Amino acid sequence: MKGGELHFAPAAIVMKKQEEQKTYSTGELLRRFRPYYSPYRKVLIADLCCAALTCLADLTLPMILRYLTNTGMNDLASLTLKTVLTLGLLYLTLRVIDVLAARYMAYQGHVMGTYIETDMREDAYAHLLRLSVSSYNNTKIGQIMGRITNDLFDVTEFAHHCPEEFFIAALKAVVSFVILVRIHVRLTIAVFAVVPVMLLVCIRVNRWMRAAFARQRHQTGELNARIEDSLLGQRVVKAFTNEKLEEEKFNSENQEFFRMKRNTYRYMAAFQITVRSFEGLMYLVVLVGGGIFLVNRQIAPGDLVAYVMYVTTLIATVRRIIEFAEQFQRGMTGIERFLQLMDAEVEIFDEPDAQELKDPKGEIVFDSVSFQYPDDHNIVFRNLNLKIRPGEKVAIVGPSGGGKTTLCNLIPRFYDVSEGKVLLDGRDIRSYTLKSLRGAVGMVQQDVYLFSGTVADNILYGCPGASRAEMEEAARRAGAAEFIEELPDGYDTYIGERGVKLSGGQKQRLSIARIFLKNPPMLILDEATSALDNESEYEVAKSLAELSVGRTTLTIAHRLSSIIHSDRILVLTEDGIIEEGTHQELMEKKGAYYKLYTRANEVR
Repeated sequence: MKGGELHFAPAAIVMKKQEEQKTYSTGELLRRFRPYYSPYRKVLIADLCCAALTCLADLTLPMILRYLTNTGMNDLASLTLKTVLTLGLLYLTLRVIDVLAARYMAYQGHVMGTYIETDMREDAYAHLLRLSVSSYNNTKIGQIMGRITNDLFDVTEFAHHCPEEFFIAALKAVVSFVILVRIHVRLTIAVFAVVPVMLLVCIRVNRWMRAAFARQRHQTGELNARIEDSLLGQRVVKAFTNEKLEEEKFNSENQEFFRMKRNTYRYMAAFQITVRSFEGLMYLVVLVGGGIFLVNRQIAPGDLVAYVMYVTTLIATVRRIIEFAEQFQRGMTGIERFLQLMDAEVEIFDEPDAQELKDPKGEIVFDSVSFQYPDDHNIVFRNLNLKIRPGEKVAIVGPSGGGKTTLCNLIPRFYDVSEGKVLLDGRDIRSYTLKSLRGAVGMVQQDVYLFSGTVADNILYGCPGASRAEMEEAARRAGAAEFIEELPDGYDTYIGERGVKLSGGQKQRLSIARIFLKNPPMLILDEATSALDNESEYEVAKSLAELSVGRTTLTIAHRLSSIIHSDRILVLTEDGIIEEGTHQELMEKKGAYYKLYTRANEVR
């Protein structure tokens, strides 16, 4: 059941489009959901057997009362105490069976639903990890969180109750129909003639309910996204004293959520009214029709009593299905939103004949590469050619929007080229497995992301199987050991969400320690020091200098003083690479690089 490798869609907004537009028929939803029962087939069969056992008492009681009533009215003398006690013992036995079966259904059935929910959540999370960067650029994280948490909570109840509720309803309806036909054919036909009309009306109202639930779920995701965005940006909110503005934004989303819930309850009320109206109509048919047949002696009193009880059982079953309808619709909506996520195409995938990248030398070649972003088709560069030698230190400079970061992101295949190819050690990078390719590339970015946990947890993320000694050596080489040892619990210090308890320089050095531990042959430094103060920049620059020794290194920098010792400097603009050479060569040319460097020094 685990999702397979998916591929690059021509539009990065696939996931967003699916969230808002793609819908599935009920049949398709059930067909796609059914395989999740396969590992728990035995539990499901046992659950349905128990469901059948719970029907015995309800289906037997009317026949017992029919026998007692008819015997009492026609031949009271033959109705002995032994007969009554025997019937009582039979009913007691059926009730004991009912209790034991119901207990199994309540426990094992729910556990089965929880297993299915867990499997679906694992599939969803594994699929999310395969989605490309561009998918997250166009999707709110709050929406995704809602899909793999709240939506799947309802699937637990659906997975358990759906098969047993419909099985019980079908069993009671069929048995009741057979028995009632044997009691009185014309009255049974009159009563059951109401059922198809009721079902047709209920199905129509159900569709309205399902659409309302889907809108409600989407708005729940919007509300979650609004809360997440506001709380994560609390420092900015407080810095601009925009608490009132955030309150207004939240209240707007909250009121929209209220309106959607109100509409949902309106459809639920219409559903309940429809059901109650048809229930009354069925009782009216039994009351009038049964009364007429009783007056004309076409039905016995005991038969009429049994008839009313079976109709009551049938109506109770229909009511139970109707009451389950809300849960059913919630479950179907959850499954639909789950499938919308699972059907979002993964944009970057392993080719069928992809091989492991072994002992990479670090030669990188861009061969007539063109690239445009798949969501807005914004062309970044055309026909770009570049060769980077193994172990060479190449710096890339240029104006914002020139494609510096995009060019570097093509190497670990965060995006795929639109035309041309990127070669690593003479082979197209698409011929390597993603795991081995990305394992050979280390990235240090300006925006450092640290996970909630300890210092050790975050360094070990670079190589989860590394020893404590190897981790501490990586921290030492990154220039982080000194400040780590001064923390309250050293390497076991909790650093807060996104490393909020650390300074910018400390976070950057932890990210560098992570790369040291990973020890990749190729390195990408994406403005790794641009957000730091002078002292932190100096410390981090020393760490980066040691990190880049012996590795093919691409450096993107706005602070041009940090890259003057690079083997080669490229000036990348919207027109492609317009200049390249050493710092000295480019300064002597007095071209684009000279202007950038001179302007930067004037600003400083």
